[in-house]
Amino acid sequence: MNRRTEQQRDRIGAQVLVCTNDRDSEYACCADVGADEVVAAVESWLRDRNAFWSPIAVTETACLGLCSEDGTAVAIQPRDEWYADVTPADIPDLLEREFGPEAESIDERAVDGGVP
Repeated sequence: MNRRTEQQRDRIGAQVLVCTNDRDSEYACCADVGADEVVAAVESWLRDRNAFWSPIAVTETACLGLCSEDGTAVAIQPRDEWYADVTPADIPDLLEREFGPEAESIDERAVDGGVP
């Protein structure tokens, strides 16, 4: 086992967690409502801003507990921001609100004053 906490803390300022949970059930799951497309939209938004290998990490997760037939669950950490019903079309506005138009606001939400 190799503890890498300090290295990751220094490297990653925020994580975009996207639920890609798939289950065989009568209940909705993110995999069935476009989770892969949401992940691709997040990655594309970051790449378009030359921020894909930046302090913003994109992580696919299991269930975030916000299951819906209307879209995928997304969380932004360590900001403790949670979104349900996210579609690929929502990603530009969501990420701009969180990180600014050019992904320049890593330490605080752009809508809370992180971007002038």
